[in-house]
Amino acid sequence: MQEAGLDAPFLPEIPPGFPPMPVPDDNKLTIARVELGKRLFFDKQLSSDFSISCASCHEPERAFAHNVAVSPGVGGGMGTRNAPTLANVGYQQAFFAEGGIPTLELQVIAPITEAHEMNMTFEELTERLAKDATYLEAFERAYGEISAANIARALSSFQRTLISGNSPYDQHVYQGKDVLSEAALRGMELFFSDEASCGNCHSGHLLSNEGFENIGLYQDYADPGRMLLTELPEDAGKFKVPTLRNVALTAPYMHDGSMETLEEVVEHFNQGGAEHANQSEWVRPLNLSEQQRADLVAFLHTLTDMRFIGKFDQP
Repeated sequence: MQEAGLDAPFLPEIPPGFPPMPVPDDNKLTIARVELGKRLFFDKQLSSDFSISCASCHEPERAFAHNVAVSPGVGGGMGTRNAPTLANVGYQQAFFAEGGIPTLELQVIAPITEAHEMNMTFEELTERLAKDATYLEAFERAYGEISAANIARALSSFQRTLISGNSPYDQHVYQGKDVLSEAALRGMELFFSDEASCGNCHSGHLLSNEGFENIGLYQDYADPGRMLLTELPEDAGKFKVPTLRNVALTAPYMHDGSMETLEEVVEHFNQGGAEHANQSEWVRPLNLSEQQRADLVAFLHTLTDMRFIGKFDQP
């Protein structure tokens, strides 16, 4: 954490190739707000039975993702989707796999209040936190008072510091360092080529265009995806294109955590999907060789930012 007065602005370290971090006018980053948000993120008081924190399903050592298909909530409650990485979450323009939440401040409310996740009310949460003199002081310093809105703002402030952009891939592309193996270099060229077309969806500083695609995972989706929001049949099975940063650490994969390995994911795209009616034009049989598939996996491993992984310890 930065060394300065708590009221001082927090200046996020923006990696080469990244734009400035967008921050709302009513929640400018300060050291006090970021430190408060970090404490809340790791605090199990945010769940009704004191059993889980935000970090329970977004583990720092896994790039703030989780190593299970669907994370259990309080009392063993289960949702239907895999917990996504929070790396670079502050840059995202829409939240949830169907894109139904427009801001980070609104997004953080849902897991706290969802019955199958933390099953908490903000009324009870503010009462809990108000009993702790250190929380009272921290909220007073950061926002003036404890409130539901300020809890959400603090959590969002911390999450905006989760910036990952120092992987071997970044060092190669933005710093000109010779750090990639021959296999990874071949994989990178293939990844961004018309032959594989991975870069049509996974590009830019997020390695995601933040669009919504049906990748032919199933012919019949149990989860309607974006159609849940739009109610349009043509959006059935479409989910937000995920970032691939630190992807080697965020298994299992897909919106439902149904694939265990990167090799399995690459083979899915190589085979061309399940031929769903809404399937993306970019998902079609690729007929890649065994070497090409291995090269793609080698490239995906270069997206791991080890400095990011070791940067955020529990307070």
